[in-house]
Amino acid sequence: MEAERLRVRKDNSLLRKREPIPFTRESNYSTPVRPPDNDELPGEKKGLPWPVLLFLVTLVVPWILPIGPLRLSAYRIVLVVMVLPCLFMWLTGKVGRIRLTDIVVLSFCVWVFLSLIMVNGLSSSIEPSGIMFIETFGSYLLARCYIRGPDDFYNTVRALFLTNLFLFPFSLIEFVLGYNILHDMFSAILPTFNYPPMAARLGLSRVQSVFDHPILFGIFTGSTLALVHLVLGHGDNIARRFTRTAIVGTLAMMSLSGGPIQALAAQVFIIAWDSALKFLKSRWQIFLSLLALATIATEILAKRSLLEIMIATFTFDPLSYWFRRLIWSYGWASVLNHPFFGVGLERWERPDWMPPSIDNIWLYYAVHHGLPAAGLLLLAVAFAIWAACSAKALDSRLCAYRMGFIATLMAFFLTGWTVHYWGAAHCLFLFLMGSGAWMLERKANTGIELKTDTIKRIPSSHQRPSPHRNAFTRRILSETKLQISRKELPVLNPKGKVADLLP
Repeated sequence: MEAERLRVRKDNSLLRKREPIPFTRESNYSTPVRPPDNDELPGEKKGLPWPVLLFLVTLVVPWILPIGPLRLSAYRIVLVVMVLPCLFMWLTGKVGRIRLTDIVVLSFCVWVFLSLIMVNGLSSSIEPSGIMFIETFGSYLLARCYIRGPDDFYNTVRALFLTNLFLFPFSLIEFVLGYNILHDMFSAILPTFNYPPMAARLGLSRVQSVFDHPILFGIFTGSTLALVHLVLGHGDNIARRFTRTAIVGTLAMMSLSGGPIQALAAQVFIIAWDSALKFLKSRWQIFLSLLALATIATEILAKRSLLEIMIATFTFDPLSYWFRRLIWSYGWASVLNHPFFGVGLERWERPDWMPPSIDNIWLYYAVHHGLPAAGLLLLAVAFAIWAACSAKALDSRLCAYRMGFIATLMAFFLTGWTVHYWGAAHCLFLFLMGSGAWMLERKANTGIELKTDTIKRIPSSHQRPSPHRNAFTRRILSETKLQISRKELPVLNPKGKVADLLP
């Protein structure tokens, strides 16, 4: 009895200690493994890396700094400074092994450079291909190197939302009154881009804010809707979650452009489909099957492609629909005439009355740099989505992060058929593409491993496990901050077998 009393007193003293006490081999368990810091509350351990924060801030700074023949925007300067350190980190394996998406994005930049050399010569190709490399691979690599876990991902989304929140009051004034206060404030300090007047729609001004075009404003703000809803909103109360989502959606709709509204619709549909059919593991296989059937049905019954129907649905001006059809017809004819290297910096074949703009990012690169360039960029998006889908060992929070990442890339992919991304929108597109690479590098948290080969027999006088032993074990497990099911909470019963700890 005295020995039992001493043992109970010892167990109670252990329970009062704040530091977790590891299991020993004599207790038939290996030492519990604490999950990595990335499993803590989002943003709890560290803030956003300063290169990422500086890059995101400069995306909404419209200053143009002429340096010799170059016109460098603020975000280009950040990318120029960071591209060599990021390349060093990437090549030396400091940010994990080289991934397939990395190679495809780099191959896209190399092909653009090669196509310009073949069409326009080396001397005319260095500057545009260098800018393309900085804005494309530089933006992608910045996210690839500095967003290394869920905390960084969460803080990145939070910074993007705060950027949208900063733009909101100025955009509302421009939307109602037609006065771009923010652009005038920046232009009073340093040179900015030219601010062409845009025709009003529905009696309201199309918000352009600090971007070159209202479409770019809508893409920049609206592309983060799924991220804000699923990443910032995960575990938050419903009111705050939907308020943030509504702010992002309202900002994008202030552009009064079909492309951004199409991006919003795509993200809302993906979120709704995933939430409504959460119980079905094959919900996305079903979705792809229905999409294929819808594509075939529209081709047969409507005599139009699904892309044409989508363009007609999300277009404010009916004239824009017919103009985009002309762009596709003449643009595709140019691709067939120059399939490998495109037309480079030369004029692509079209009527004299048609402007040079191509409202389709995939067609744009096919026309100017050949089908391989467009195919490589499409493959980069596909591989980034496939890599995120292949990620393992994700809890509910990280699954929500993954769905936000996939929905964002899907929105960029779909909207790209009606919009060309350039400037800050293009950099954000590639940056977000590289922001999910960390998901592939997560390893499963093994928790507690039972050693069944060293189980010791407990004397038969103890017919049941001591309640103090059970409480002590619960204390140890809670210190590890693991969520473990009943089957993963073993304890030794008096007969030396594995029994369940929970009642």
